[in-house]
Amino acid sequence: MALTTVRSFSLHSPINHHHRHHRRTTTATVNHSTSTHFNLNLKLTTHSHLSFINNNNNKRSTPLTVSHSGGNGVGGNSGGSGGGGGGDNNNNGDNNDDDAGEKNKAEALLVLAEAGRTLESIPKDIAASIDAGKIPGSIVKRYLELEKSVVFRWLLQFSGFKERLLADDLFLTKVGIECGVGIFTKSAAELEKRRENFSKELDFVCADVIMALIADFMLVWLPAPTVSLRAPMAVNAGQVAKFFAGCPDNAFQVALAGTSYSFLQRIGAIVRNGAKLFAVGTGASLVGTGVTNALINARKAIDKSFAVEADEDIPILSTSVAYGVYMSVSSNLRYQVLAGVIEQRMLEPLLHQHKLILSAICFAVRTGNTFIGSLMWVDYARWIGIQRSRE
Repeated sequence: MALTTVRSFSLHSPINHHHRHHRRTTTATVNHSTSTHFNLNLKLTTHSHLSFINNNNNKRSTPLTVSHSGGNGVGGNSGGSGGGGGGDNNNNGDNNDDDAGEKNKAEALLVLAEAGRTLESIPKDIAASIDAGKIPGSIVKRYLELEKSVVFRWLLQFSGFKERLLADDLFLTKVGIECGVGIFTKSAAELEKRRENFSKELDFVCADVIMALIADFMLVWLPAPTVSLRAPMAVNAGQVAKFFAGCPDNAFQVALAGTSYSFLQRIGAIVRNGAKLFAVGTGASLVGTGVTNALINARKAIDKSFAVEADEDIPILSTSVAYGVYMSVSSNLRYQVLAGVIEQRMLEPLLHQHKLILSAICFAVRTGNTFIGSLMWVDYARWIGIQRSRE
């Protein structure tokens, strides 16, 4: 029996079109109108090419009908009905991520080509992320724009600044806003809450302002959205470490194409940042209250009248722990919402072409948030008893 022609053609299924790495071999039976029976070996390759060998000597053209079932399987017969699907649904998310990764890589390489750059001319972590399809062309374009500034080029050498500046090119502006207005807003809030007792409670005021200035930078740094350029965790790393490594830096930040965060991972971002801010708040308070107590004692030795007013030191340990709890709960949630929801999801999409207006609105929002936080701290400190109102 002679072996006759080999014919190939392509099928583009709306479901299997994206399953580029999936291969399946299926055997289908087609019946001739002349009742001649022969077998076709069908093979679905990477690009869904369907090839077959006709072992029948009949040279007449035989129509072939292949139908797609509700699942991921492929089946066919002369009646055009197909059999049930396979078990590929578990791989759908991975395949979609692969497609997004390939698109990201193509976009990023195009941006580099338009700028006359190559992967070898940019930092290794960014090049590796491009090659892995982790970052889209918009992030690469932002990097090239930031690189033109001497200040930003220097900051981009540090991975923490790099990840935050790539996610938000106004990150440094927000740090300046937070630290620049912090001392004024916190002092104003202290005056508003203490009023006529402001001078009598000046030691408390100094402690609060010092603690706040130390913590301000971290309150911008930790909850800021980032573009992750970190290498994957080691295989032998613990499950807890792997989980938190996969969490975003901001619970509400927008995920890049090809990246997704589960609800549990976003909750994990709040927990992880809360733990960090507790350590930051406690440490800042230890420094702030310690320095303030030293200044009060020095003034007592010089000014005897002040010794009557400031008759007791600020409780260092209890104040430090209380401030750590306050930062891990109140400050953590407020700054997560501020950076991830108000700024990234609401203001930036509307004003991304108007940086000056965006910066002005961020200034107003962050100033108000700082002032509200100071009012809340005074009430909280008095509520738990670490500070008392002096009559």
